[in-house]
Amino acid sequence: MPIICSIPNLFDHTYGYAVNLIPFVDVINRRGNFIRQIILNVIMTIPFGFLLPVANKNINLIKTVLLTMSFSICIEFLQLFSITFRATDITDVITNTAGGLIGYLIYAAVRNIMLKIKS
Repeated sequence: MPIICSIPNLFDHTYGYAVNLIPFVDVINRRGNFIRQIILNVIMTIPFGFLLPVANKNINLIKTVLLTMSFSICIEFLQLFSITFRATDITDVITNTAGGLIGYLIYAAVRNIMLKIKS
């Protein structure tokens, strides 16, 4: 029901726009608490990038980045229909993907350390 109820509000968004396709426009315009948003978006997906290759050994760097980006795009798409009237932002997709990349790099470092300890 929330999706159907929020469809009329797609064009009357509280931020003035429902979709932002200009990367880092908040940073450029110094709008809102942009540093906090970037840091939290990166931190949010670090566990996803770390645990994905732990759960499936066939996942490499490229697959992790693509799956993290897909996950982030799904989150942003669902925000269009959210009752909280959140904006869909390309910056969030970029920073979430960066978090997944960082998570995978941490996984790779931990795996290499564990392999050195084993041998």
